[in-house]
Amino acid sequence: MPNPAPATAAPPREAFLVVLIPALNEEITVGDVIRGIPRDIPGVGRVQAVVVDDGSTDRTAEVARAAGAIVVSHGERCGVGAAFQTGLAKALELGADLVASIDADGQFDPTTIPTLIAPVLRGEADFATASRFADAALVPTMPPVKLWGNRMMSRLISSLTGRRFHDVSCGMRCYNRRAALSLNVIGQFTYTQEVFLNLAHKRMRMVEVPLPVRGVREHGQSRVASNLWRYATRTSAIIFRCYRDYQPMRFFGTLALASGMVGLALVAFLFGHYACTGQFSPHKWAGFTGGAILWFASQLLLIGVIGDMLNRHRLYLEEVLYRLRRNPPTDETADREP
Repeated sequence: MPNPAPATAAPPREAFLVVLIPALNEEITVGDVIRGIPRDIPGVGRVQAVVVDDGSTDRTAEVARAAGAIVVSHGERCGVGAAFQTGLAKALELGADLVASIDADGQFDPTTIPTLIAPVLRGEADFATASRFADAALVPTMPPVKLWGNRMMSRLISSLTGRRFHDVSCGMRCYNRRAALSLNVIGQFTYTQEVFLNLAHKRMRMVEVPLPVRGVREHGQSRVASNLWRYATRTSAIIFRCYRDYQPMRFFGTLALASGMVGLALVAFLFGHYACTGQFSPHKWAGFTGGAILWFASQLLLIGVIGDMLNRHRLYLEEVLYRLRRNPPTDETADREP
């Protein structure tokens, strides 16, 4: 009797890629960006563009639909961070295995998307970001002040995350489903730096992919970084809040230590004066001031301890949120009696 044929393993399922494109008044370029997205990518079985129209007053939504994109529109301008959050939710709702983000202004070359997503598609990373500065040969031409600002921002995020990044402001990125489900960002003005802090806090594998990028827009001005002072101020506020929330003990503990050293120095000065002269006058102010600063330092330390406790609860809640996103309850389970 002949031996039965060995069972063959089912071929691996090809990934579903959603390309997320936040857009605000980009009717001139959004159609070309959508049409330039490769549809035949090895390992990817389906590609779908999703455009988030952030309150455009031109024909952005109409042009995007005509080019084949699913369009989600905000009734008013909410910010690129809010547009990213809306688009990410839509991509997960569609069942995306990979979510790539790209700007609608034409600065990024959509034909490089296969290179961008390759490390994530191979399972080598949870998150990949295009880098304009990792390869010196690919550094784009841009105003010196913007180049300097990007480098300073990358150094700041690198120091806060404990990892080395060359470019933390580039909007061309790729997330696997685990990273997309785990991601929780709250900034509405922008999201680029906050993503690094959030995913690094969750120990996601992150890589930079050097890619050629235009240094300036071909049409119009940047919707986010047109005013560098405003961009730096609002971005710094987002980073400040993120670091405060993710590392409360380190944040408040550092402030408490610095304050405590000043308070101790003043108290030591007062007692040193007393040891030399036998009296506290005329430097009693040092004792009162030093005591007040030490009390302030103790309150900062207490805030850090409480913040650390709250951060542990945040981790538990985010894990619950991740599991609910990954396995949303069906109508049957939602209506089931406890």
